[in-house]
Amino acid sequence: MPSATCECVGCSAGKRPRADRCEGITRILVAGIGNIFLGDDGFGPEVLRHAARRDDPRIRMTDYGIGGMHLAYDLLDGYDALVLVDALPDRGAPGTVHVFEADTENASATVGLDAHAMDPAAVFAGLAALGGSPPRTVVIGCEVYDVDERMGLSEGVAAAVPRAVRALDDVLSGLLTPVREG
Repeated sequence: MPSATCECVGCSAGKRPRADRCEGITRILVAGIGNIFLGDDGFGPEVLRHAARRDDPRIRMTDYGIGGMHLAYDLLDGYDALVLVDALPDRGAPGTVHVFEADTENASATVGLDAHAMDPAAVFAGLAALGGSPPRTVVIGCEVYDVDERMGLSEGVAAAVPRAVRALDDVLSGLLTPVREG
């Protein structure tokens, strides 16, 4: 029988012959992003408001609103994974929830430093300017209907919040569960 090999996401040890000794993910930052005064742009903070607070010291959930540099500074604390929950304009039908892994290597190279920007690429550029590098990053995003000046989500985007909460639970479970080959 072949021995198990560690394939844990974020395992600092890489592949090991004994999967039961894998360190795996030890710290995850979940960042709600968005401006609650711009309609559907407040999707990220709203999802975090509805997400169950896990009694797990490995997970930190924070509503960053539009504080991009605050997020960049927090990422310097050494997280193994980042989950961004954000609005996604102009990528499909309003209310559609997408889950994907971000291309953090190329994102920060194309954006200048802006201390007030909350775009993930701007956050990663700020992090690079501070001497840090982004961890594995998963994005849970929702297509917006509008980002007009108003509080509250549009009907379609509000209906997507429970789907995004379930997606967040699935992503966190996946990040915290070692994947083993044998």
